[in-house]
Amino acid sequence: MSHPLITNCPVCSNQLKITRLQCSHCHTKIENEFELSKFASLGQVQLHFIEIFLKCRGNIKEVEKELGISYPTVRGKLDDIIFSLGFTPNKKSEIDRKKIVSMLEKGEIIADEAILLLKEEESYK
Repeated sequence: MSHPLITNCPVCSNQLKITRLQCSHCHTKIENEFELSKFASLGQVQLHFIEIFLKCRGNIKEVEKELGISYPTVRGKLDDIIFSLGFTPNKKSEIDRKKIVSMLEKGEIIADEAILLLKEEESYK
């Protein structure tokens, strides 16, 4: 029976290290210290979001439809994942007034979402 990989110690909460791999077919065992991928530290909800995002080829409008969430919520989830992976989201380059107006004109976002995005843009200046 397989169990999901845990990345933090249940006793002290420090990061665990993988030290043994085993083949389930021939039972070969390899012992050493192995590194975890950055993605191993993400939670199940974040990993599910990444799967949907990739399935939708990064099309935020499609992610909105698939998950039933708004554009700002999709962006917030992306920023959270970017931060969790150790990067700093570059909010200023992602948002500009022309892009927001264009999205509004195309019906990709509603007026309330455009207002939120414009207010968010102002807070980063």
